[in-house]
Amino acid sequence: MDYDLNLIEALDALLTESSVTKAAARLHTSAPAMGRTLARLRRAFDDPLLVRAGRDLVPTPRALELRSEVHAVTARARALFSPSNAVDPRTAVRMFDLQVTDMLSTTFIPSLIDDLRSQAPGISLRLRPENLEDTPALREGLVDLEIGTIRAGDPEIHSETLVTETLVGAVRPDHPLARVKTVTPRRFAAADHIAVSRRGRAHGPIDERLADLGLSRRVLTVVPSFASALYLARETDVVCVAPARLGRSMLDTLGLRTFPIPLALPDIAIGMAWHPRNHHDRTHELLRARTRHIMATLAASS
Repeated sequence: MDYDLNLIEALDALLTESSVTKAAARLHTSAPAMGRTLARLRRAFDDPLLVRAGRDLVPTPRALELRSEVHAVTARARALFSPSNAVDPRTAVRMFDLQVTDMLSTTFIPSLIDDLRSQAPGISLRLRPENLEDTPALREGLVDLEIGTIRAGDPEIHSETLVTETLVGAVRPDHPLARVKTVTPRRFAAADHIAVSRRGRAHGPIDERLADLGLSRRVLTVVPSFASALYLARETDVVCVAPARLGRSMLDTLGLRTFPIPLALPDIAIGMAWHPRNHHDRTHELLRARTRHIMATLAASS
């Protein structure tokens, strides 16, 4: 026998109202349609269910047996399609796996931790290594939220641009470039540089722009992390490249001087990306909202 689950909700309305007309109004249908539904229910249960008693309908013993269970099943079915409000995301206890671009680990993450301690103290963060960029980490559930320079990937992935960053040069206070009024492309190219590349690449967009001007630079060292580059720039006369706004707190902490890079470099879009499985998760939505808020605050305060 084929079972139509819509009949369960109709039966609940009929047994609750003991009236075809009232049951029809409750389910926003017509009385004739509800009458036909009652006929189907009678055939399905092989019982009249509701019988005439004067001007009213009264339940049969079989209907009385069914009433409480039918009502419970209908309530559970409705709950399946209702928004889940059982857990307040601000009090939820949850561990999220984040993949964060290195240059944000020492600038954005401390602010996010402080924010979550007050806004959602049950949320914990686990930072995953950047080498997961080479795998479909979001799709496979290895990462809940990716933050940084978002590259095109799986078409179903959700992404959002948070801020647009400009790169600046950073040097220690007694570096020769910290004492000149204007850093020209030639002066910039003549300095010794430190490059940041997880894959060990010494050349990139800066070198391409310099080559357009007939110039080249000397990269003394390639390091895998932004933090390492900044610390080396503080200790020796090399030029490091840093994000102008999101890197401001670390640059100030280390006492580094900054200057505009005298090249036509494209701005960097910093964003976040997540898998559709988390799109409507209320605690994940809170994490995204706090990430959005922190990024905007850091960008506005620099």
